[in-house]
Amino acid sequence: MTVTQTVQRTPLYDTHVSMGGRMVDFAGWDLPICFTSINEEHAHTRTACSVFDVSHMGRLALTGKECQSFLDRLCTRNLSQAEPGRSYYSHICNEDGGILDDVIVSRFEKRWGIVCNASNREKITNWIVQQSKGLDVSLKDLTTTTAMLALQGPKTLELANEITGKDLSGLKRYRFIEYSYLIMKISVYRCGYTGEDGIEVVVPASAIKMMLPKLFGTKGNPNPLIKPAGLGARDTLRIEAAMPLYGHELSEDWDSLTAGQSWCVDLEKDFIGADAMRKLRDQGLPKQMVGLELDGKRIARQHYKVFAGGKEVGEVTSGTLSPTLGKSIAMAFVKTGEAEVGKTLEVEMGSKRTGATVVKLPFYKRPKGS
Repeated sequence: MTVTQTVQRTPLYDTHVSMGGRMVDFAGWDLPICFTSINEEHAHTRTACSVFDVSHMGRLALTGKECQSFLDRLCTRNLSQAEPGRSYYSHICNEDGGILDDVIVSRFEKRWGIVCNASNREKITNWIVQQSKGLDVSLKDLTTTTAMLALQGPKTLELANEITGKDLSGLKRYRFIEYSYLIMKISVYRCGYTGEDGIEVVVPASAIKMMLPKLFGTKGNPNPLIKPAGLGARDTLRIEAAMPLYGHELSEDWDSLTAGQSWCVDLEKDFIGADAMRKLRDQGLPKQMVGLELDGKRIARQHYKVFAGGKEVGEVTSGTLSPTLGKSIAMAFVKTGEAEVGKTLEVEMGSKRTGATVVKLPFYKRPKGS
């Protein structure tokens, strides 16, 4: 007998449908891939402000006297001096250095928070329970009792000040505030996944729809600067910004250094997977993450093979036709000897190979001051 798994829905599912969202199954959640078109939503994010429903992402709360030391051993980032109001992008790895997930770890006054990928929530919660046995650490999953929105784009901060009633101009990147509104706890983080400035807001699931008129206005008086966006634009935006996606650039099959994320790894401290990464660092990385700019407009898909001088030297992890740059771009793992910027390679696309040039990442950086 075949067991059918139920697809989960965020608190805004009905709203997405009413706004014309084209719904798809993503990591076991019913989410909009787009509302108008991917390119239109992409462009709006780069010029104004888009709202992404990211309520599917796991939100975990940890409490206990040994939380800080435990998380410092669990995560690649150094959390030993973390102060309340700070968030840290980090990896959680296995003993071999393989990446179990990439997460955002936040230090509150009386607890810690972890935001993980939807596809890895069960794996990460099980890992935390397993690794914290015997310690004063308690875990609570808040995913289904809260909702999370990402507001991204150059107009976000000025609009967010009106929406939240808080002056967020002084809130630095990877900092957050928590406050009460009508007895509700609201957390606002300055971060995002598009390459633009922005915030992420966590509220009780039962209250999220109360925020919608403040975000989008009303049918009779819509806010032209704020529009909904879906998974499609989120992916093209993050590729332009060279932000890794679990299952593409990140995997249990390789480590954080190979994935090009050494900036979030502190090999001077001990954490799960550190010994394996130190050994790899000392031996030298056999492959590296690079950016590719392809000839023509065809899109390089995940697992497409990369060649140099007729020999296979790597494979594509993510690719798109960049709406901002008008070029076919991709991220790929290639042998270290082929990773130099300016190197000419080829990508096998069907029965033909297309020329590609190694370029510096990220492909896109937002203009200074925006």
